[in-house]
Amino acid sequence: MQRSKYPGVVVLFDGATLDQNETLDLAEDIMHLGRIRHMPVVDEGRLVGIVSQRDLFHSALVTALEFGRKTSRTLIKSIRVKEILTKKLITIAPDVNIKEAARQIVEKQIGCLPVVEGDRFIGIITETDILRYVAEN
Repeated sequence: MQRSKYPGVVVLFDGATLDQNETLDLAEDIMHLGRIRHMPVVDEGRLVGIVSQRDLFHSALVTALEFGRKTSRTLIKSIRVKEILTKKLITIAPDVNIKEAARQIVEKQIGCLPVVEGDRFIGIITETDILRYVAEN
């Protein structure tokens, strides 16, 4: 976690983003290996959406239909991130303090807030980041 240039603001950004033309198998692998629940989808530095574990779960009808792992894997290779990503996002600016970010997450019942400056993606703050901040401060 990196501290932002603004007091009381914490922005998480580990460089993990997806391109909207990536396939779901890559998204699933990155999210599983990195233990990531929300992946920003960017296009030339501009945030175009978020893919969450829930999005992956809902799109994996093949799993619900009890196809084998190999068949499921083959099918998700054919689905692009842009087909399942959440486009309507609630975002915050980098100068919003952690208390306001927490309030928005609770009020809107969301798991993360992408941080943007203009249309440029800066980072993401999650429920876990807020809990970590509270525990450490």
